[in-house]
Amino acid sequence: MTTSTDEKSEGKVSLPTLTAMVIGSMIGSGVFLLPRRFGAEAGVAGALIAWIIAGAGMLMLAFVFQRLATRKPELDAGVYAYAKAGFGDYVGFNAAFGFWASACAGNTSYWVLIMATSSALFPALGSGDTVIAVLVASVGVWLFCYLILRGVKEAAIINRIATVAKIIPILVFIVIAIIAFQADVFTANFWGGDGNYSWNSLFEQAKGTMLITVFVFMGIEGASVYSRFARKRADVGRATVIGFLSVLAVFMLVTLCSYGVLPQDELGQVDDPPMAAVLESVVGPWGSVFIRIGVLLSVLGAYLAWTLMAAEILYLPAKNDDMPKFLARVNGQGAPVYALVMATGLVQLLLILVLFTSNALDFMLDLTAALALIPYLLAAAYALKLTITRETYGDRRSLVPDMVVAALATVYTLFLVYAAGWDHLLLSCLLYAPGALLYVLARRERGLRIFRPVEAVLCGVIVLGAVGAVVSLATGAIQLDLPNPVEPTGLVHLPDPAETTGVK
Repeated sequence: MTTSTDEKSEGKVSLPTLTAMVIGSMIGSGVFLLPRRFGAEAGVAGALIAWIIAGAGMLMLAFVFQRLATRKPELDAGVYAYAKAGFGDYVGFNAAFGFWASACAGNTSYWVLIMATSSALFPALGSGDTVIAVLVASVGVWLFCYLILRGVKEAAIINRIATVAKIIPILVFIVIAIIAFQADVFTANFWGGDGNYSWNSLFEQAKGTMLITVFVFMGIEGASVYSRFARKRADVGRATVIGFLSVLAVFMLVTLCSYGVLPQDELGQVDDPPMAAVLESVVGPWGSVFIRIGVLLSVLGAYLAWTLMAAEILYLPAKNDDMPKFLARVNGQGAPVYALVMATGLVQLLLILVLFTSNALDFMLDLTAALALIPYLLAAAYALKLTITRETYGDRRSLVPDMVVAALATVYTLFLVYAAGWDHLLLSCLLYAPGALLYVLARRERGLRIFRPVEAVLCGVIVLGAVGAVVSLATGAIQLDLPNPVEPTGLVHLPDPAETTGVK
């Protein structure tokens, strides 16, 4: 059998390598947090329902990005390009701005997790939300900014270390958790909470986990980017499915195995990183140290990658005249100076906000996911619009399958918006509203009309949402300092100074 010229193309990769790239883009810091986030919200049955919903929905979303990359290859400026092409300049701008704010909130969560993980050695860091923790994290934030401005653009070695650092501890955790699995503990955790067997109770449990499932799957849009590396076009779809199902299996195993190690109420109270506390309960202190080292290496590598990503999210729209021109400026090392400084500045502001929140890590994780929902929804809706208008579907051969995929992805992302709740949507408006100033500046630079009537209405709704968020925070309708509803039950864990100060 002869090999085609395309398969010999330099730089092209095989199916196994392509699959590994897809897996690496999705497994990040979130997997280390799954035991507590699920334990605080759901039992085994609720967790299974949550993963079925998230697995099916996210797979449809992955297919959406894959199909859009194939049908609209000219739209290569990121997720926001789909929103702009489908629904206009201002909607596209908000998709870009929201995705950028989501990346910055995610970067903030990395630093909170780094500080919480390091608190075993430095108790003053607490849960990552103490004054000292914020000061140390702030130094790290600006140090990374300085290094990138000096020309740290290629992070291949760091990324390889980070990949190994996160994969090995996860696999070790799964193997040990399976060996230590206790059927009676798993059975006792099955229905969760108060033992209510009703469908309504199970649905509410599953709904409570939706934002963390979004967070752990963030990066799924990157799978479509790898299509240009494939030796065979058919490998793209195969790699997407195999990689996604592999990641889903890892997430489910980490979650479900934890239910066989500790009671649910204890899982909901373990310290960060939760995977370390669960492993420590089985093998002793070395298990916690092992996981914590893996978390630190993994998160630092992820932070570097996502810092570059956050700057790129501003830089690309600026190059396409959708953001102000100053954000497209680069220094002598090719780093987008103002885009990087602006992204670092938002991370700094969010770190300060951490001081006024309880459960700081959970708050940042949920904010990250909530901000990403609108860009994801708009991408799915654009894919659905293409099938309805039949644009690029002249042959009609794949029209119906693609319409079904796009419709399911749209329904799923709408459900996620509902599951996020009004409080997260209003808080998101606090970040979206100031972004309008950048849009106005960009339009004036190009001498274009600022808003069409519909866009003006949308801007007004966002501003009203921001005002509503401020009022809700002032009146207590939205509280950043929410107590954890699950009381601790005597689980032995590393000392946390926050327990004596009331800050969680």
